[in-house]
Amino acid sequence: MDMEAAAAAVEKNKKKTTGGRRGRREMRRIEDATSRQVTFSKRRSGLLKKAFELGVLCDAEVGLIVFSPRGRLYEYASAPDLQQTIDRYLNHTKGCTPANMKALETAGAQMCRSEATALKQKIDAIEAYQRKLSGEGLESCSAQELQELELQLEKSLSNIRQKKEKKMIDQILELREKEEKLLRENSVLRQEYMALPLLELATRSVAAVAATRSPVGEEQAEEEQEEERRQRYMDVETDLVIGRPGTFSL
Repeated sequence: MDMEAAAAAVEKNKKKTTGGRRGRREMRRIEDATSRQVTFSKRRSGLLKKAFELGVLCDAEVGLIVFSPRGRLYEYASAPDLQQTIDRYLNHTKGCTPANMKALETAGAQMCRSEATALKQKIDAIEAYQRKLSGEGLESCSAQELQELELQLEKSLSNIRQKKEKKMIDQILELREKEEKLLRENSVLRQEYMALPLLELATRSVAAVAATRSPVGEEQAEEEQEEERRQRYMDVETDLVIGRPGTFSL
């Protein structure tokens, strides 16, 4: 959601949304490094924008110097040269008395407090708008405000659905790739399985040939041949004659 758009939408009805504000935020160092860097970038951009607007709208000579936590320099000057503004400042404060310095410090503190107050109002307006998007604090909303909230929610819901559909499509494509990979692996395994009977037949043939060529196989073959010869001898018919020839026969 665009935060500036949200703030603009709420500031339009500021009188109705100022009720029930939260307490003042605690101004202290942000512990999380990522959040601190993001906040610095946003505040720095806003500060430079304010300095530019002050110089253009009010024809003021503005000089701004900012060092990031990592030591990077950011500067802005409404004059052609920032050093010119710095020299002017040094000349102006050279003869300042402590009272004048205190007055300058007081003015600076007052400006900071005003800026902090404006930021707090903007933050409160954004938080109030977010609570309304969550369905809270809708009693003070007009029909026009409710319609705007409804349109915003429908837009957000449409974006969420688009993201969800994209995620689902990506998951489907990933599953299809896995399916194709498994099918290829299954085809390879099927071909290997179909080749197993032929391999076993070849192995048995080799084993049979090796058995016939071994000494044990030769002995078994000779025994079979001897048994076959004995069987032939037993089947041969013989004529036995007892006594003188021609007198008796069996």
